[in-house]
Order: sequence, then structure tokens, then C-alpha cells
Amino acid sequence: VHACLVEVTDMAACRKVEVLALRFFSWIHLRRSLHSSSRLLSVEDGESSKFQPPPKPVIVDKTVPIKQKKFFSPEFIPPRDRKDPLKYFLERKDMIARRKLLNIPEFYVGSVLAVTMSDTHAQNKISKFVGICTQRSGKGLGATFVLRNIIQRQGVEICYDMYSPCIQEIQVLKLEKRLDDNLMYLRDALPEYSTFDVNMMPVPHPVNEEVPVNQLKVKMKPKPWSKRWERPKYKVQGIRFELYLTEEQLEEAKKWDRPWDEFDLLKEYDTTEIKEKVWNEINPPEDK
Repeated sequence: VHACLVEVTDMAACRKVEVLALRFFSWIHLRRSLHSSSRLLSVEDGESSKFQPPPKPVIVDKTVPIKQKKFFSPEFIPPRDRKDPLKYFLERKDMIARRKLLNIPEFYVGSVLAVTMSDTHAQNKISKFVGICTQRSGKGLGATFVLRNIIQRQGVEICYDMYSPCIQEIQVLKLEKRLDDNLMYLRDALPEYSTFDVNMMPVPHPVNEEVPVNQLKVKMKPKPWSKRWERPKYKVQGIRFELYLTEEQLEEAKKWDRPWDEFDLLKEYDTTEIKEKVWNEINPPEDK
């Protein structure tokens, strides 16, 4: 019994020694850390230390609502000759119902998109295409957009029905605008302006900021082109015509200009009231 008590006391003494040793080493580590921090805060080269106030806190007033950018998709505006027919009213109902199932993001001509749609002939019954949007046309449920890309040195264009039930996802990889509202002249441009990686990663765009306008002007292939893009009726700004046309040819193209169309009152189409009416129809005001 006496031997057991001696062993117990020895174990207790060893534990006390371990606790004291741990406290001692922790005290030494704390002292060294304080010494090193004091050395960092010490005056260097005999210069007097200056008081540096802490940075001011950033106060965000969450009571002020953030102004959200109002984007109006152009296919909701009816054509000029039929401003408010029953046909487009019923189509808007179907478009809103479709948008509740499919997220159709904000994009413009010049944006790079990735469209995933069901394809019975594909291996996984799904096909994905990445390309630059070269055209948006159509109204109502007939709205379409065209994507273009260079696949195996061959230009490929796909025209999508925006509200097609086969589309599963529309992803914006790069949101931007171009100088022109129609980029079909990329067919006659060099392939480098229509080539995009199929595995391209999305480029983030800050929320509630203006969409940047790409000021790029493309270089064309040797003539002949599919259309006379230099003529004023196309209003093309994104082609470097000075590299391919002489001054005489540019002056000849200006003869096709029709400046009186700008003052034709019958061609004016003020969509302000229609936009407001359709916007209230799509986003009804909440009852307070």
C-alpha cells in the first residue's frame, strides 16, 4: 500500500511539473512576441514616431434603396403599324410565363453568349454553342437572335428563337455593346473577330453599372463583300473603310445617302408611352 501511495504521489508531482513547464514556456513565447512587436514599433533611424489614427469606418445607409437599372427587352415593343393589338397582348402573357421558367438575361448585339438547348441528335441530348450576338430581330414570341463563332476554321451561325421551349439556358459570358446594332458584316471580316473559345469563362460585370461600349473597328477580307457596307443605309461604324476604299469610292458611296429620311414625320415612332404601359403590365406596382 505504501508503494502504491508513493507511485501516486510521483505521478501527481510529474503532472505538476508538466503544468509548470507549459506555463513557463508559454510565458517565454509571450515575452518574445511582445519584444518583437515592440521592436517593430520602435523608432527607425532616430526619427520620431507619428501617431496614425485607425481607418474611418465605412457607414452604409441601408435605409436608402439602391437604384436598379431599368432594362427593357426590345421584343416587348410592338411594331410601329400595330401599337396595341390583341395579338401582342396575348403574346406578352406567354412571354412573361416563359420568362418565369427560363432566365433570359440582359444582352445586346456584341455580347458573347452561351446557349444550351435540348438536341435529340446530340450524345447527351443537350448541345451548347458559344458565340457573339450579331443580330436581334423580331417582335413578341417571334423574337430571334443570331450567334456566330468560328469552328474548325469555318464560320458557324445559329439563329435561336428566344422563347423556344428547347432552350434550357442562356448565359452571358461577356456583356458589352458595339458601335453598330447589327454585326452581320462579321461574315466579311477576318475570322479573328468571330473566334471565341467554347470553354470561355464568364467575365464578371458590376451590377447597376452602365454596359461598356466596345470601340473596336474590324478589318475586312478582300473584296467583294456580301453587301456594300460602305453605303449610308447600313450606317456601319465598326469597319475601317479607309484601308480598303479610296477617297473616290467613299465619295461615290455618299451619293446613296438619303438625308431627308431624318425629317420624315411618318417614320417617327415614339415608344415612350408604350414602354411605360408595357412595363407596368409586366411589373405591376405593389399595393402599399
